[in-house]
Amino acid sequence: MQSQTKIFSRLVRDYMRTPPVAVPDDTDVEHLLGRMAAAKATSALVIDSDGRLIGIITEQDITRRVALRCVGSESVRAVMTMPVETVAADDYLYAAIARMRRFGWRQMPVIDADNRPVGTITLNDALAVAAEQIVRQIDRIAHEGTLDGLREIKAAQVDVAADLFADHVPAPEILALLTDINRDLHRRVVEASVTAMRDEGLGDPPVPFALIIMGSGGRGENYLFPDQDNGFILDDYPDAEHDRIDGYFIELAERMTRDLDTIGFPLCNGYVMATNPLWRKTRRQWRDQLRLWGRRRSTVAIQLSDIFFDFVGAYGRADFARELRQHAAALIKGNPAYLREMAHEVQEYGVALGWFGRFLTETEKPEHKGEINLKHAGTMPLVGNIRLLALRHGVPATSTLERIAALHRTGVLSDDEEDYLSGAYRHISCLLLREQIADFRAGRTVGNHVHPDTLSEREKDILVDSLRAIDALRKRVRAEFTGDVF
Repeated sequence: MQSQTKIFSRLVRDYMRTPPVAVPDDTDVEHLLGRMAAAKATSALVIDSDGRLIGIITEQDITRRVALRCVGSESVRAVMTMPVETVAADDYLYAAIARMRRFGWRQMPVIDADNRPVGTITLNDALAVAAEQIVRQIDRIAHEGTLDGLREIKAAQVDVAADLFADHVPAPEILALLTDINRDLHRRVVEASVTAMRDEGLGDPPVPFALIIMGSGGRGENYLFPDQDNGFILDDYPDAEHDRIDGYFIELAERMTRDLDTIGFPLCNGYVMATNPLWRKTRRQWRDQLRLWGRRRSTVAIQLSDIFFDFVGAYGRADFARELRQHAAALIKGNPAYLREMAHEVQEYGVALGWFGRFLTETEKPEHKGEINLKHAGTMPLVGNIRLLALRHGVPATSTLERIAALHRTGVLSDDEEDYLSGAYRHISCLLLREQIADFRAGRTVGNHVHPDTLSEREKDILVDSLRAIDALRKRVRAEFTGDVF
């Protein structure tokens, strides 16, 4: 019997049907009704001249608007419903189930990255994949939008992760799912804050903006309890409007970060949040900031940019995030000295492996004595050094595994390097996630330390090989970027 928890790693595109009737926005109603009758369709999509989805005609629209008010020659624009609630082809199937159940819909249009319709997903088709107990879990991680409801989603993540882990879903896939849920929580918190500010008379956002998430959230590699690493990209506006416009986004940032903290995302100790002006800038200011980092190349600038370069757009104007990514790539491409300074910073992270393959364990913190910090001495040197290679070679991906795969395809990494490094990431993420789940269920502080005694002999052997591969990567990057051999 196929495991039902697999639904949490399935995508909408695997279960969608062929696209429904789609008509240009200048189509008249009479022609539309003929198309729908011929296809025995209960709804139709309306697209613009570029094929992008702009509206939908449902049975209710036909009953309430067409039958009562139209003669047939009117444009479908006069009767369509907009905006259209959609789901992306690459979204998780559970997200589509949750949205349709939450709003009482039987089906939803499926779109691609350019907002073009590529199919439909029906609730019956999606529910056929999920057992009853799994549907209850889906409802938990798609709870109502109150703070209590969102807090319940955050708590439910542990159960979902544990079920997936027990079902032998690879740890990187679980981390990607946790990240997806967390990004949705960020989106819902921002939307709720914007709505509350509007209801309180503060108006709508004065300029378009994008929320960006950095660090592990940008890479799609969230573990159970990540803190906040976020920022805003604002559309450019006249300097004379600064106090009014930035004042709005200060208030929005304060509400967003407060509510994220309330539902389970701790405030960032390093203040990498949109409440900090350093991470709340206009498009032009972000470009200026990148140029400034590139010129100064101070330790602080390198540390800040190291946090920044894994960012991804999570809400709002996705094109703002893509534009900023392009500027960042251009900065790196033309500034090898900057990469060299970043390489010096990354080398601060060593691996937890000493002479003769013996683990280097914690000695300074009594509560973790004898344990290995698999984040600081495992994933961080791997993630950091792979990021450097990806930046130098123009790899746009932010996920560590995707970066490794891309570097292998372009010949930067050999077959053996790709095999060992991707295996190292998968093994260490598995050990970390398993420990975090166990810590949470035992009432211990969830962290990044694992005791070697909890590992099987085989797991220890694989961990030794993994750390050796990461150390070899560190030495290669140090030699190539800095010229230092020792």
